[in-house]
Amino acid sequence: MEYSIHILILKILMKPFLIVLSVLLVMTGHSSAAPDARPYVNDKKAPENRKDLEVIQAALTHSLPKARSATVCLEMADGSGSGVIVSPEGLVLTAAHVTAGINRKMTVILEDGTKLPARSLGLVSDKDAAMVQILDKGPFPYVEIDKNNTTLLGDWVFSLGHSGGYDKERGSVVRIGRLVRIANMTFQSDCTLIGGDSGGPLFDLNGKLIGIHSRVGQQLQVNMHVPMHVYLENWDALQKGEFLGDGDFAKRPEKGKGFLGMATEPRKEGGLRVTKVGKSGPAEDGGVKDGDVVLKFNGTKLDSREQMQDLLKEMSEGDKVLLEILRGGSPLTLTCYLSAR
Repeated sequence: MEYSIHILILKILMKPFLIVLSVLLVMTGHSSAAPDARPYVNDKKAPENRKDLEVIQAALTHSLPKARSATVCLEMADGSGSGVIVSPEGLVLTAAHVTAGINRKMTVILEDGTKLPARSLGLVSDKDAAMVQILDKGPFPYVEIDKNNTTLLGDWVFSLGHSGGYDKERGSVVRIGRLVRIANMTFQSDCTLIGGDSGGPLFDLNGKLIGIHSRVGQQLQVNMHVPMHVYLENWDALQKGEFLGDGDFAKRPEKGKGFLGMATEPRKEGGLRVTKVGKSGPAEDGGVKDGDVVLKFNGTKLDSREQMQDLLKEMSEGDKVLLEILRGGSPLTLTCYLSAR
C-alpha cells in the first residue's frame, strides 16, 4: 500500500516533466546511454534531481525509434489491436484475445502506414499470448526480447500501442511508467492504456521487449501485461499454430463450424466442379477458381457434394484443408484455412 501511494504521488509530481518529455521525444533522436547498461534510476524509489530525469529521458529517446518502427496495428474484420515484430522474417507477438483464434486472416499495418497480409499462428488461451506471421517477404524492423527475465519490481518501462486504432499522423502512442507488480504470469504497470493498445509491447528503458499488453483500462490496476517467459516457454507450439489452454481469452473452435466458401457440382468422371467461389473466403484466399475440379479433400477422393459436407462437419475454424484439383487438365494442390461459419 505504501509503495502504491508513493507511485501515485510521484506521478503527480512528475506530470509537468512527462509533458515536456513527450515534446522532447518528438524533437530528439539520439542518446549517449550505453545500450544494455541497467539505468541506475531503476534502483531509486523516485528521481531525486534533474540528472535522474535526464537519464530517463536519454534512455527513452534512444530506445523509442527502433521500438516504434516494430510496433504494428493488427486489423481484423471485427476490430483492431496492436502487436510487435520480433524477427526480420515478420513474426509478431500479440495477445490471444486480439487474434481470437488460429489461422485467421488479418492485416498488419506498419508505423509508416504500409499494409501487409498476415495470418494468426498459435495462442495460449488461458494466458493471453499469441503469434502472428506476416506473409510478405522481409526483412522487417524488429525488436529484441528480454530472454533473461532481467526486469525487477519498480523498474522504469514504456509502453507502445495504436490506441483507438491506427492513425498515421499520430503514430503509435508512448507512455512511460514503472512496474508496480510482478507475478508469475503477469506484470502490472502504471502506464495508462486504452482500447486498441491490447497486444502492444511493453519495453524496459534499454528497448528490450519485456511484456505484451493483455488487460487494459483507464484504471491503472486493470493494466496487465503477459511476461516474455510465457511466449518463450510455448514458442515452438505457437509457431506451429497450436491452440493451447482452455481459458477465457480465446474460445476453442467448434467442430462443424468450419467454412470453405465455394459451391460445387458433381461430375460423371468423378470429382466436384467448382461453380462459384465466395469473395474473400477461404477458398478464394487459397487460390481456388471457378471451373476448377476438386478431386481430393485432405487425401479423400470426392464423388459427391454430400461427401465433402460430411468431411467439413468434422472440422473447425482454422483447420487446414489440402485440395487436389485439376485446372485446365493440369494437377494442382491448394491449401485453404477454414473460417467460421
